[in-house]
Amino acid sequence: MTTRRSWLALPAIFATACSEAPKEVKKKEPEKPPEPVSGRTAFHTMFASARAWAQDAQVLQVQSIRLPEVKAEGGKFPAWQAMLASPSRARLKTYTYSVIEAGGNLHKGIFALQEESFSGSRGQAKPFLVQAIKVDTDAVWETASKKSVEYMKKYPDMPITFLLEQTPRFPNAAWRVIWGESVNTSNYSIFVDASTGEYLATGR
Repeated sequence: MTTRRSWLALPAIFATACSEAPKEVKKKEPEKPPEPVSGRTAFHTMFASARAWAQDAQVLQVQSIRLPEVKAEGGKFPAWQAMLASPSRARLKTYTYSVIEAGGNLHKGIFALQEESFSGSRGQAKPFLVQAIKVDTDAVWETASKKSVEYMKKYPDMPITFLLEQTPRFPNAAWRVIWGESVNTSNYSIFVDASTGEYLATGR
């Protein structure tokens, strides 16, 4: 009898097992919207690719790029451009880094443009070693904004660009925070030492 009762109980066990609710599938979290990145972060990503192009790659220029799809804030931008020079090859190569796919030569991640000949300088700017970039653009912005409180009150919606170069004006490479549509049309900018973070000068 015991054996027969055990067999009779089996269908009930199977029915209970089959009636168990399926495990809930976790919903995939929506992707976070793209966020702007600091200049030093973007540059080192581009520089890693540049080393594959030329082991002696040096920095000629780093510049921020504004995009309407992602707001720039606090010294961080959605895209950056870096020009790197190879003294041994006398060549120059430009890289871009973007957090989104955009028009022109801007693609999400790193994108390398064609290399070109290089004579050793471009205007007043000369190549310098990557080790000189010790201060990131969020810290540069903090210094520049403190020096520009009155100007920013007067022109709150003025577009801003960051530019890093080594010129004869200062002993070290310097970040230039530019208020205006371009370097040529700007009437106000702040220079900050890229190695020490110290305020250097105000340009007009």
